Amino acid sequence: MTTIDPHSPVPKYFQLRAILLDLIESAELPVDAPIPSERELCVRYELSRMTVRQGVDQLVSEGRLYRVPGKGTFVARPKIEMPLRLVSFTEDMLSRGLRPGAIDLDRRTVPADARLARIFEIEPGTEIHVVERLRTADGEPMALERAHILASLAPDLLDRRLADRSLYGVLEAVYGLVFDAGDQTIDAGLADATDARHLLIPRGSAVLHLQRRSYTGGVCAELGVSTYRADRYQIHTALGNPPAQQP
Repeated sequence: MTTIDPHSPVPKYFQLRAILLDLIESAELPVDAPIPSERELCVRYELSRMTVRQGVDQLVSEGRLYRVPGKGTFVARPKIEMPLRLVSFTEDMLSRGLRPGAIDLDRRTVPADARLARIFEIEPGTEIHVVERLRTADGEPMALERAHILASLAPDLLDRRLADRSLYGVLEAVYGLVFDAGDQTIDAGLADATDARHLLIPRGSAVLHLQRRSYTGGVCAELGVSTYRADRYQIHTALGNPPAQQP
């Protein structure tokens, strides 16, 4: 679509959204490029300011555009699709051509409380390693990650260098831990002060909370609790209609 059809049942602001989206997806408007001003869009497509603002607002709310006060509206980086499969952050970023990074925030060993004991199916008091890191892609903060690992499976893990390394890779290379199954839940939330400080987003921004249990040989070896920037991630899954069972 390159023009506004005044006779179309589709609202004009939505037609403008489609036009701008085509320009973004065809790279005619590349990432971080400014879009035409409201005045230019009004003249070019013979629209009112209110209609133009509504169409642009729609793309801002979808994360395709962002505003810089006093400067204008710009094309946002496309969101990264969160894989709904057992894959490490490092592996996922590398597959997208992005440079993964990991900044150590904290590491400690704690006795399992009732909640962790239930999740890992272990006795309360069993030692658990906790590794907290900030994950980055091409230097941009993407997620806060807190990994809980059974200490008995990786005894000296906390003594090893983990900055800018795949935790899953270390667990496999050093301790022979290969995760062959897992389950995860994803919830929407709002960034608290800690999230905002590390992820460089305003407090109260939308985030995605992910909790994943990873298994090796039927044993829960790791619990990952992560907070992802919702402005940089989206969830994608393929759906299908399974064939009806024969009677």
